[in-house]
Amino acid sequence: MAFFDTHCHIDFDEFEDDRSKVLADATACNVSHMLVPGVTLAQSAKLLSLENTQGITFYKALGLHPYFLSEHQQGDFERLATLAKSHRDSLVAIGECGIDRSIGKLDYQQQLFLQHIELANQLSLPLVVHHRKSHDLIAEAFKALKPKCGGIIHAFSGSAQVANYYVEQGFKLGVGGTITYARAQKTRDVIASMPIENLVLETDAPSMPLYGFQGERNTPSQITRVFDELCELKGIETQSARIMLAEQLYSSSCSVLRI
Repeated sequence: MAFFDTHCHIDFDEFEDDRSKVLADATACNVSHMLVPGVTLAQSAKLLSLENTQGITFYKALGLHPYFLSEHQQGDFERLATLAKSHRDSLVAIGECGIDRSIGKLDYQQQLFLQHIELANQLSLPLVVHHRKSHDLIAEAFKALKPKCGGIIHAFSGSAQVANYYVEQGFKLGVGGTITYARAQKTRDVIASMPIENLVLETDAPSMPLYGFQGERNTPSQITRVFDELCELKGIETQSARIMLAEQLYSSSCSVLRI
């Protein structure tokens, strides 16, 4: 089995002291591919120099994450767009982008998100979308400017209706540590009910630690525990069925990112 971590911030400072070991551990857990999203202009520019190592292929996306709103300066998106256009062949997506109600400045977030959608459409790239209590605002943005190439809804949580809406828009649902928490029963039920071809795996390392690891740094090797939990939710027990599930998740990751 090979795993594709479709959302991993392996370039973050949290891995500065032991990145090689973290990647070796991931390789030992059969993680062969990672999508590393952009979050700020400076980090996105630096991300372009990230080279494959430890048997892992890195794919890159450029974006301005709403969580880092205070770091974004006037003109950053224009500079990001120029960077993306000049390095189009090095990218598989635009993002991480989206809308986060916990941060504020929602009008600005909406405007910035629309700019990301427009850039993704111009470059024929999928989107990596962050959400937090904002499915309605994301739907408004999609209505104003439909993404042409779909993408991944990072760390999906929500109702079956919302999940199906995103799938209809051409998106896969990112499945991560959230499903390991019993309190996330609604999301667990939705993920259990969704066809496998609509799902992809992710860790969001170093963030989003799994149940039992609260307060600890998350790592890409935890993808195997996410996979085990998904197998349990789907009632998959035999090794042959697990292999088929892993292959479908890997295939879905490649197809949505067009690689």
